[in-house]
Amino acid sequence: MRVKVISRSTDEFTRERSQDLQRVFRNFDPNLRPQEKAVEYVRALNAAKLEKIFARPFVGAMDGHIDAVSCMAKNPNHLKGIFSGSMDGDVRLWDLATRRTVRQFPGHQGAVRGLTVSTDGQILVSCGTDCTLRLWKVPVDTIMESDYGSDNSSQPLAVHVWKNAFWGVDHQWDGDLFATAGAQVDIWNHNRSQPVNSFEWGKDTVTSIRFNPGEPNLLATSASDRSISIYDLRLSTPARKVIMRTKTNSIAWNPMEPMNFTAANDDGSCYSYDVRKLNEAKCVHKDHVSSVMDIDYSPTGREFVTGSYDRSVRIFQYNGGHSREMYHTKRMQRVFCVKFSCDASYIISGSDDTNLRLWKAKASEQLGVILPREKKKHEYLEAVKNRYKHLSEIKRIIRHRHLPKPIYKATKQIREITDSERRKEERRKAHSAPGSIQNKPLRTRRIVKEVE
Repeated sequence: MRVKVISRSTDEFTRERSQDLQRVFRNFDPNLRPQEKAVEYVRALNAAKLEKIFARPFVGAMDGHIDAVSCMAKNPNHLKGIFSGSMDGDVRLWDLATRRTVRQFPGHQGAVRGLTVSTDGQILVSCGTDCTLRLWKVPVDTIMESDYGSDNSSQPLAVHVWKNAFWGVDHQWDGDLFATAGAQVDIWNHNRSQPVNSFEWGKDTVTSIRFNPGEPNLLATSASDRSISIYDLRLSTPARKVIMRTKTNSIAWNPMEPMNFTAANDDGSCYSYDVRKLNEAKCVHKDHVSSVMDIDYSPTGREFVTGSYDRSVRIFQYNGGHSREMYHTKRMQRVFCVKFSCDASYIISGSDDTNLRLWKAKASEQLGVILPREKKKHEYLEAVKNRYKHLSEIKRIIRHRHLPKPIYKATKQIREITDSERRKEERRKAHSAPGSIQNKPLRTRRIVKEVE
């Protein structure tokens, strides 16, 4: 008779050092673990609850402006520096690590409407309603580390006075040209006091402008006639144009998919388009209850952030119809500008209450140095939540948000109006001749026409 015994080598279980972890062997045979799914479900439920408990997205506020913050710009060569411009003409450079002003750029006599930084991070371009365009030398990294002293102002490298007010400016991702928006689209060079080229399509004011990150000669604009236009610097005339039912306030290109851009609209929604097919939106992003004032993509291209007139900041997936996160504070007023940080970890918002606010891109993310075991635990809990996210209780916890009362009431009212219109359309269709009424899909409903 042969008896099988459990034989274990002491070398496999003996720790070499006292600091080593005790090795544990597990048998993952599902027959031996009948409660595996139940245990994982409880872990996913607890992880979803803990995510809400530790959700502290607000990091801090940066105050210093004495009027509403109207625009912001990132420095592509410096991670923790951000520029902001206000309605009283003040332009500031902030250090996000210390949340203090590093440098002021005085000179504008009216509202600053546009800020952008050159590709090499050396030159800051600012423009405003005082019809001036100013070029500034960006401080080097050593100044960023110094204390904010009395000698914190600088003189512009060049001042260009133009005949019309400026409403926006953007720099090429790869090149020496930058474009301004106003009564027309003007293309400028750093070394020229006059535009090297100008484009005009209609007589309406161009309110925002963005260069394509993949093709340096392609740019998109939005105008006050509710149009979104595509321009190519290699052509003498504009390329394409789409007219919507409501005005577009800002445009952002997807840095990972440069053929796609998203437009922030006055109707409270954002519309993602493929530049090769402008007669239909790729995706409609809904949740805001008032005009979306600004939009900016994450460097990863998977998410974008929006700031709205309804005093909230929302984060959307690039292909998601509804926001995954909403940020607000009691003191925050109408949000005019938002930016993702260059490492996609933080969000900066500028609002009507003269403050810039710093938020975490992931509300419950742990700040500071994370140990390897902590990191593996976070990854495991995220995977478990993702596995059971379709179940009702976990879905309810993950989706729940505390909304301000005005936004809650406005959302409820918009839902009632939408349901009423849908019922009315269904009854009209039911009492009409078959085929006489065609329902337009949501992706084309807000588009009036496309012009080429």
